[in-house]
Amino acid sequence: MSAWLRYHYPSEYLAGLLNAQPMGFYSPNSLVQDAIKHGVVVLSPDINLSWHDCTIEPVVADPEDILEYLGGTWRRGRGPVDDPVRPAVAVRLGLRYVRGLGEKEIKRIEAARILTGPFTSPEDLAHKTGLDAEALEALAASAALQSLGLDRRDGLWAAGALAELRADRLPLAVGTEPPQLAEMSPEEEHRAELWATSISTSHPVSFVRDQLDDCHTTASVHELRRTQAKIRVAGVVTHRQRPATAKGVYFLNLEDETGMLNVIVLPDVWAKHRNTVRRSPALIIQGRLEHHDGVTNLIAHDFEPLSIQTVQSRDFR
Repeated sequence: MSAWLRYHYPSEYLAGLLNAQPMGFYSPNSLVQDAIKHGVVVLSPDINLSWHDCTIEPVVADPEDILEYLGGTWRRGRGPVDDPVRPAVAVRLGLRYVRGLGEKEIKRIEAARILTGPFTSPEDLAHKTGLDAEALEALAASAALQSLGLDRRDGLWAAGALAELRADRLPLAVGTEPPQLAEMSPEEEHRAELWATSISTSHPVSFVRDQLDDCHTTASVHELRRTQAKIRVAGVVTHRQRPATAKGVYFLNLEDETGMLNVIVLPDVWAKHRNTVRRSPALIIQGRLEHHDGVTNLIAHDFEPLSIQTVQSRDFR
């Protein structure tokens, strides 16, 4: 999947891929996860900065902030290290990715900003757009209301009261002031992002990594380059495939916070573990490593379900 990031402008290319969805083999979340490992900065939706589509905007980034991944080096927000140092940019997620926002709602948001300028408060947003509670909750969960002074949890609290405002009423809402609420943990923020946009800039496996001491990361698996090595890996399943020409062999893509790994499931192994492999969104897999001509695969022998929340896999497409 990383081949597309060989382009000299990976941020712009990621925005183009996200704006062309639905298309291709990989989900928007997998595209974003891969892009972040190559130094692309991805920003959450913002009610005053996001448009319908994903856009490119300047971002503050240290030119010495360098990432290494699969043999390549990247300046965060700037592209490959070998390129001339360019101004740093980020991908801002578009409103199209916020659940509950259709074409009609997005046009109302954009028109209000064009005609009267940025929204100045949550009440101003609700009064000018007439968004319903579902849309306001999703905007809050995606962090799109932070520029109006509402973090995720406060925004979710206020959404119901804000939804009562309409253009024919005074922009006054009772019940928008939240009580003292605890901030969301990083894992709770991750789950809120997935619920609101199906895209997260963090990875669910990172929150349980300390419980996976006996499991390799996918990045360390690619570094092993040892055929016949018996290992355990853990990750979310992004795809399940059974090509008609594969004689009953199944193929999985397993993703963790460090990358992605190809997993091969032979027919007898699939038959033995079918329910676990087919239904579990995330798995711990034990198997034998196979490395040939620069390609690394894991021949699976055993499976355990891994209890984490993630996006739905793209199966048998």
